[in-house]
Amino acid sequence: MDLNTVRQVKSPLSADEIADWPAGHAWLSGGTWLMSEPQPGIDTLVDLFGFGWPALVASEEGLEIAATATIGALAEFPAPPDWTAAPLLRACAHALLMSFKVADVATVGGNICMSLPAGAMVSLTVALEATYVLWPRSGAPRTVAAIDFVTGNHANVLGPGELLRAVHIPAAALKRRFALRRASLTKLGRSAALLIGTSGPKGDMLLTITAATPRPVQLRFAAMPGAEEVQAALAAAIPADDWFDDVNGTPAYKRHLTLHFAEEIRAELAAGGRDA
Repeated sequence: MDLNTVRQVKSPLSADEIADWPAGHAWLSGGTWLMSEPQPGIDTLVDLFGFGWPALVASEEGLEIAATATIGALAEFPAPPDWTAAPLLRACAHALLMSFKVADVATVGGNICMSLPAGAMVSLTVALEATYVLWPRSGAPRTVAAIDFVTGNHANVLGPGELLRAVHIPAAALKRRFALRRASLTKLGRSAALLIGTSGPKGDMLLTITAATPRPVQLRFAAMPGAEEVQAALAAAIPADDWFDDVNGTPAYKRHLTLHFAEEIRAELAAGGRDA
């Protein structure tokens, strides 16, 4: 799309070159959302390409994902063999409503900062207990837990001009067993519900609910719970009026999917789950 309100594109080599943040500025990464619809409030794009951040860096501590890493690159990342939850990288990338051409341009950070209920990069990073490094335009960098970043539909904790620099997924989370369930009204449609459960060597369970709710909801159980315990925890964590209502499904439909998928995930992990 021709963004006819844009008057300039800045191409800094570091974030330090952008000290102020007037109204009308927007960071440009993959640009797949920016270019998909009119942006009448934007007159200046600030391109992140020149920052040259390494896209994906694996270490003993885990996986560091630059905000500018493409979703396609993340899906194809060759993870260490003991990262049993690494298939979630590809599964969540494929949960997004996009072609392979878009996936090779769209960025992990862009999907997170859009903060849509069906943003699968949010689902992935919350489920794997990630932290985000944020760079404000003034002041020191800050770290935010992924579960605390999204505050509602298309809303998050970013301040004006604040930049998502990187995502860190700890190795311990990547070594957990996992189970994923997802539903959409159409085969290649946007998620109506996306649930991910993980379990560690001590038999605990972490259940993450996304797409069905405006922001991620996470339930942690110290030991593998029973079916009734999970259902009761879901009822307590998500009030009747807190299910997301949009064209991808009614609140009642999304609640039904969530309760059903939660039990499937619990049963799979309790039975030994999947190791790859």
